[in-house]
Amino acid sequence: MQFIVFILLYPLLWLISILPFRLLYIVSDAVYVLVYYVIRYRRKIVRQNITLALPHLSKKEQLAVEKESYRHLCDMFLEMIKTMTISEKEMDKRFTFTNLELYQELEKEQKSIALMCAHYASYEWVVSMNKHISFEGYAIYKKVANKHFDKLVKDIRSKFKATLITTRETIPTVEKNYKTKHLGIYGFASDQSPQLSKTHHWGTFMGIETPIHTGAEMLAKRYDMNVIFLRTQKIKRGYYQATFELMFKNPKEVPNYEISDEFLRRVEKQIYEAPEYYLWTHKRWKHKKK
Repeated sequence: MQFIVFILLYPLLWLISILPFRLLYIVSDAVYVLVYYVIRYRRKIVRQNITLALPHLSKKEQLAVEKESYRHLCDMFLEMIKTMTISEKEMDKRFTFTNLELYQELEKEQKSIALMCAHYASYEWVVSMNKHISFEGYAIYKKVANKHFDKLVKDIRSKFKATLITTRETIPTVEKNYKTKHLGIYGFASDQSPQLSKTHHWGTFMGIETPIHTGAEMLAKRYDMNVIFLRTQKIKRGYYQATFELMFKNPKEVPNYEISDEFLRRVEKQIYEAPEYYLWTHKRWKHKKK
């Protein structure tokens, strides 16, 4: 059954991927109407999240953020499909890095790097940075249930030399590389809600007390990795700009949970600047502290 579903959907995905961007965004506009007005995909969750996180905005402003976030979500989904056939030249034009020299200086220290980023703007196209680096780039992702689509996701994200590892593979991979002195940069999108059973720290995110992902911090401390933050901005439709920010060079000397808390402060700053580009569809604040 999984293969049948894949065979039926793959031709459609491929056809979408070869569309010129102008037509791609016309399709995205149509998908937005379907997702937002007809299917009403997670609208209750998105509205609750925006109301909780952005209480300073009026109801009219919150609704505007909600609608624009769905438009961006549809754009990003189709842009991910477009990655199947996009050229390196086109990607270089649409996803740029402002200060690669900061990252390249860190590589000279011969220490692996933990890159922390948010589900904000175009986190899918971050994998394009791998053509600019010397270390092996590892993108950590959640495995797709359908094995054929899982392979497709791997193929899409690996197009720019990224090595995909599942959340379960992360610790063994980092440990093995540390022991063999194989240098890598590991991408952690740590702004979503962890399982309560795996929660070690509660903090505040957007002014709300919530459990915090601490996996990136734990690994950076254990394996002495430099820690950087990738701030991504949406310049205009289909164009993004990313900036590296140094967070910590000696993570073992940093008090516990300060790395995770500092990461969220930087994510908050992004969201307050342009909340419509954040992924509001996840149940980020579903857990309450007893």
